[in-house]
Amino acid sequence: MNKRVFKTALIFMSACILFFSQNSYAQTKETNPANQPENRPGPPNGGRPGGGGSPEQPESLAQMKGFKIGDKAADFSLKNVDGKMISLAGLKNAKGYIVVFTCNECPFAKLYEDRLIALNNEYAPKGYPVIAINPNSPENPAEGYEAMQKRVKEKGFTFPYLVDEGQKVYPKYGALRTPHVYLLDKQLAVKYIGTIDDNAKSAQDVKVKYVENAIQALENGAEVTPNFTKAIGCPIKASTK
Repeated sequence: MNKRVFKTALIFMSACILFFSQNSYAQTKETNPANQPENRPGPPNGGRPGGGGSPEQPESLAQMKGFKIGDKAADFSLKNVDGKMISLAGLKNAKGYIVVFTCNECPFAKLYEDRLIALNNEYAPKGYPVIAINPNSPENPAEGYEAMQKRVKEKGFTFPYLVDEGQKVYPKYGALRTPHVYLLDKQLAVKYIGTIDDNAKSAQDVKVKYVENAIQALENGAEVTPNFTKAIGCPIKASTK
């Protein structure tokens, strides 16, 4: 009698195990379709500060619109935070121009603010001033003119910070990110396009200073190499109107 009870219990337990195994498999197929491995890792968290996708522009130089290496860039007349109109032609004794499209809010733009100040302090006396332009739409008040004035006071910018009213200048240049650098020679020929250096997150860990190296090449009458790198930063915010 005990053997019969034990055998019946054993058969019952086996049936339960088979039932729950099949049910678990069916649920797994519903939540994890074919060809989708379980516990698949998400995108890397090494790009944009705080996570998100890669901050590096995907476009190659050939895919970019606007000015290319060797093209003569267009001059402009844009309002500075002090209310004065600034143009490249109005910057006397310049041997070249470090035109930087940047903004108030982008984390990468903020990471480069001190480096831009240092770059201007080092090279403006040598004839290569920094000219910063905010290309973002003022539909976001944090990128508007008053916010730009506030940012200049907070950081102590030593260079012009211009507003691209109507967003007419950045498309001509082809800028995609903030910050995005265009190094021009005295005749406004584009000599370098890209990022400032090779480490956006840490100025202390920079190994290659692309803009400074490009300036040194111009000073020595040599070819700029490399003359293009992919900009790292936030996409420029166009007006929705």
